[in-house]
Amino acid sequence: MPPHPSRRPRRDWRGWQFTGPFAAVFVFVFIAPLAYALWLSLFQNRLVGGNAFVGLENYRTALTDPQFWDGFLRVSLFLLVQVPIMLALALVAALAIDGARLYATGLFRLVIFLPYAVPAVVAVLMWGFIYGDHFGLTADLNELLGTDLRPFAPDWMLASLGNIVTWEYVGYNMLIFYSALKTVPFELYEAAEIDGARGAQVLKAIKLPAVRGAVVIATIFSIIGSFQLFNEPNVLKPLANNVVNSYFTPNMYAYNLSFAGQQYNYSATIAIVMGVITAAIAYAVQLRGTRREDR
Repeated sequence: MPPHPSRRPRRDWRGWQFTGPFAAVFVFVFIAPLAYALWLSLFQNRLVGGNAFVGLENYRTALTDPQFWDGFLRVSLFLLVQVPIMLALALVAALAIDGARLYATGLFRLVIFLPYAVPAVVAVLMWGFIYGDHFGLTADLNELLGTDLRPFAPDWMLASLGNIVTWEYVGYNMLIFYSALKTVPFELYEAAEIDGARGAQVLKAIKLPAVRGAVVIATIFSIIGSFQLFNEPNVLKPLANNVVNSYFTPNMYAYNLSFAGQQYNYSATIAIVMGVITAAIAYAVQLRGTRREDR
């Protein structure tokens, strides 16, 4: 008689008992809203016919929308100027703390990180009162010095926003860089000291290569944050109503389309287009940083 085939082992579902709750929450809070936004973007609410399926018509409109591209170019300029300055300041702060040449390094680290702990809306309101040219610190300085500082002027609005965002996130990025520096084995510093390396040589040969991966991560986070710029200009809009319009940034444009213009379908389209652009740029930066690190 042929041997009796062995039974297949029973599938072990115990792993799903641990991952199942997370998977359910992930689908509910991430996949489902994304799928709903994609579904909304394929329809258009018309006066005659109601909510009608239009396929990719909303996307064609978005790609030729001058208001969308105006906001996109504005945040792109903001990114190209503000992000390098912020990351450079954060790196200098991390290197200064790691160098152990500062007195009260713990207090210094706390002071730099503290602005990140302040809620974004509260921070923007605080800076709004500082920037106000009819009240607050700027108005007092104008009166005292006879100057005409206007942080909310059209030519200075992005710089003012950049200062706020830099103040908020230098400490966060400093912590990322400092954590990367603390992973450097102490033996490397001992070997460098034996070889006679000092100061700038240690910085160039050991510390900067150690934070290269952290710089890539911080850059990606900063790119995503810049393209998502919303809180700062939206809170300051009442103080700079003639400068900050409804399409000042792509996120503000999508928000106002949805909640002020009742154009939910087109708002979802703008959000998806912006999400795809942001993901593509962040991926390109990550890919470039990984290749450079491999070399």
